[in-house]
Amino acid sequence: MKRPFSTAILLLTSVMAWGKVALPDIVSDNMVLQQQTQARLWGWAEPKTEITVHTSWNEETYLARADEKGRWFATVDTPAASYEPQTISISDGETVQLNNVLIGEVWFCSGQSNMEMPLAGFDNCPIAGANETIAAAGQWKGIRMATVEKNGQLKPVDRCTGSWKTSTPENAPRFSATAFHFAMMMNRVLNVPIGIIHCSWGGSMVEGWLPREIVSQYPDIDLARDIRKDAPHDWWHCLSPILMYNGMLKPLQQYTIKGFLWYQGESNVGRHSTYAERLKTMAELWRKEWGLGELPFYFVEIAPYGSAEGTASALLREAQFKAQSLIPNSAMISTNDLVEPYEACNIHPKDKKHVGERLAYQALSKTYHVGGIEADSPSFLSMEIKDNAAILSFSHADNGFNRMNGMTGFEMAGEDRVFHPAEAELTGRNQIKVTCKEVDRPVVVRYAFRDFLPGNVANLRGLPLIPFRTDSWEK
Repeated sequence: MKRPFSTAILLLTSVMAWGKVALPDIVSDNMVLQQQTQARLWGWAEPKTEITVHTSWNEETYLARADEKGRWFATVDTPAASYEPQTISISDGETVQLNNVLIGEVWFCSGQSNMEMPLAGFDNCPIAGANETIAAAGQWKGIRMATVEKNGQLKPVDRCTGSWKTSTPENAPRFSATAFHFAMMMNRVLNVPIGIIHCSWGGSMVEGWLPREIVSQYPDIDLARDIRKDAPHDWWHCLSPILMYNGMLKPLQQYTIKGFLWYQGESNVGRHSTYAERLKTMAELWRKEWGLGELPFYFVEIAPYGSAEGTASALLREAQFKAQSLIPNSAMISTNDLVEPYEACNIHPKDKKHVGERLAYQALSKTYHVGGIEADSPSFLSMEIKDNAAILSFSHADNGFNRMNGMTGFEMAGEDRVFHPAEAELTGRNQIKVTCKEVDRPVVVRYAFRDFLPGNVANLRGLPLIPFRTDSWEK
């Protein structure tokens, strides 16, 4: 059984035994540095020692000095993105050289198991097209990924394990499937190197990625009770607050990035009333602690999973949709259409290709301002009751929908609050007419608002209609 402090102790031991400058794992060969900015580097040396940094792309010497605890920081000016490998030399009198460094775009990807899920898949949970993607990984010379190892800590630490790997068939099986498909689309469109820092833990709650001083204010969480000090390192710790923030997130906050991708929510099902605000708090805190401004924050709606009768997951998805209106420079992608009927009992749906690509559409459209790309799914705007029918209007569907009739996933209820499957058809360019023989006087319409109720409505670019309800009933 591993203990949460073991990784930090081993790292500290290795640093003490190493006489020259010591670097965090994330500052390694094969790294990608954010282009056209002041990229941060850091490490440890003898206290008060002067550190010099030289890069192969310019002749400038960057100076830093280790503080009383031996920690030093430096920033280097980075050029425009390039596939030309670079080197960085760091010296306190004895030189450490980083090789095969690329300059490009760097994204931080975090969350729980669906972000963690590697191209190799989990037990009995495959990734669609995995073998093809892995076999072709060597063609993506400009994609690099650093995968952070699980490291739950009770207090913030400054070291974690996870160095940069090149894209090869040997390395790719361990790459986050969602993040890799994001990187492939970004690389194809921008034609620059893409670096992914993958930092996730399957099963983790949003509270696991927040610090003690914030989580201790939440009335539903008792840190003395909820932190499981003696639980197995590889499972129950994921259900504890603060541990991921302390052990995996905090050590990486000096790394210069372009934005965040987030794929989490399943472990907060049943806590939907607090989720949107806590996700907002998390995004705001991360931005503040990275100190790089209002970095983009793009996140994934949890996929349909569970019973066709329950609504607990639907309520969490509703909270996720709400969160994007609370978090500036953010957006949610929908996954309602990316499951098969047999996956109702599989919380890890196999289609990660479209998840990664939809995240890339958000980044390409809103962060990089690539014209012609639509990134947002249709979403409910308003309802009018007319002649025993509900006329629904939507945003992000200016040119209509992918079908005129045969729309599935709609339900309707009257004042009795009993829902029945409903018929839906196009009635205007961005309007849908919903009727139900069992409901003479319609009051409420819902779409895909069950734990597992995939719909089939999308806009002309194939982006799915986001699940919604027109009511605020408790059930």
